[in-house]
Amino acid sequence: MSIDIDFFLTTVEEAVAGKKVPVVDLIAVQTRDPYKVLTATILSARTKDETTSEAAHRLFRKAPSTEMLARLSQEELERLIYPVGFYRNKAKFLKALPAALEKYQGQVPDTMDELLSLPGVGRKTANLVLCVAFRKPAICVDTHVHRIMNIWGYVDTTTPEQTEKELRRKLPRRHWIPVNSLLVAFGQSICRPVGPRCDICPLDQLCPKKGVTPRRVFTATVDQGALQTFVSWNVNGIRAIEKKGFTDIVADLGVDILALQETKAQPDQLSEQLKNIEGYHAYWHSAEKKGYSGVAIYTRTEPVDVIEGIGSQTYDCEGRVLTLEYKDFYFINIYFPNSGSELKRLDFKLDFNRRLQIFVEELAQKKSVVICGDYNVAHKEIDLKNPKANVKNAGFTPEERAWMDAFLAAGFIDTFRLFNSEGGNYTWWSYRFNARAKNIGWRIDYFCVDSKSRHRVADAQILPEIVGSDHCPVLLRYHTKN
Repeated sequence: MSIDIDFFLTTVEEAVAGKKVPVVDLIAVQTRDPYKVLTATILSARTKDETTSEAAHRLFRKAPSTEMLARLSQEELERLIYPVGFYRNKAKFLKALPAALEKYQGQVPDTMDELLSLPGVGRKTANLVLCVAFRKPAICVDTHVHRIMNIWGYVDTTTPEQTEKELRRKLPRRHWIPVNSLLVAFGQSICRPVGPRCDICPLDQLCPKKGVTPRRVFTATVDQGALQTFVSWNVNGIRAIEKKGFTDIVADLGVDILALQETKAQPDQLSEQLKNIEGYHAYWHSAEKKGYSGVAIYTRTEPVDVIEGIGSQTYDCEGRVLTLEYKDFYFINIYFPNSGSELKRLDFKLDFNRRLQIFVEELAQKKSVVICGDYNVAHKEIDLKNPKANVKNAGFTPEERAWMDAFLAAGFIDTFRLFNSEGGNYTWWSYRFNARAKNIGWRIDYFCVDSKSRHRVADAQILPEIVGSDHCPVLLRYHTKN
């Protein structure tokens, strides 16, 4: 299927009119200074535009020229540009930049080869500087351009470099300069890498959607008698994931209850945006040790009661369990301990598991329970990619799996397995060895319910398309009233 690229790009231009432009384009509007465009482009790599903009303005106040830049120490540069991604490496590049420009009489060069000789400059940066600062016909291919052009089927490539080469061959030259800013704005607002908003995209009926999983549009409700949607997610640091668009992901999910594990933060360390997400009440149970463990729940419906912990200081000081009581059910969010390297915490975890089960069973005698979180155990061989190699490793020991057997036998249900009995469905992947792309993972995140509430479960899913953590979210659709 071939697309009309002129029509597609014109439609995108209309769709993003009035939306936030990429920060480098904004800086170019304010000044055509190639030094500032180059510097902002270096800062922008793997960094949100808001962070880039603030860091660039701090830097330019101190160093509006390469001469002034040369007077700053690397430590000063690090302080000025923090918290852009990889700020220490970028500070090294900026420190080396004035010396590298000496052979060009202190000026930023305007050819590809010369730009590539500068510290911290790759093809993407060089092309962006040529386009934005010098208005030369060049194609800047960042992840948005590469991703969207492949979604459209206009190219069939695996790397941005291949995409640039293919676009140079077939994209009409009149589109070369504007294509980056158009598709960045489009990729940030509509055709997003996480949960693309195909339902509101003007190209929805024409787009081939190659490799795309559109966002799931759930209708959330505050009526406790209705079918509600719950999501559980180990975010591996809520402050870290905030920089990756967490609040946008929450808005896209639109769920009734969102349970988080491993928040690694005290409430006073959180931004106002995290503490006050529109439409939600937020509850936190943090570890006493800063930067460790912690759980949180965002809920549209205010609970009847909130219970922190399980009544044991040994475990409650680690911020592992948070329970919200509603009229007809308890919602229990748990971050189970990890058995640790060489299984140093295996006994600690097993004792926690036993005490947690007693806590849950007592609540289940009163009303229905939903028990979600990072259980830190792959129950069956089907629940991880390489079971034989992991029998003696944390999360797949016979002792941990035996507890899970006993827990389910005591009257609780692994809801995902009500709907899916296949392998290859994982919720955690190592950051190493490109494990997520290869789907070498473990299923260690669960929604369980008491057996008497089985009829309330309408659906259970894993959402691997949502990134930002080494875990992905898991979902439950649940009738909150018998």
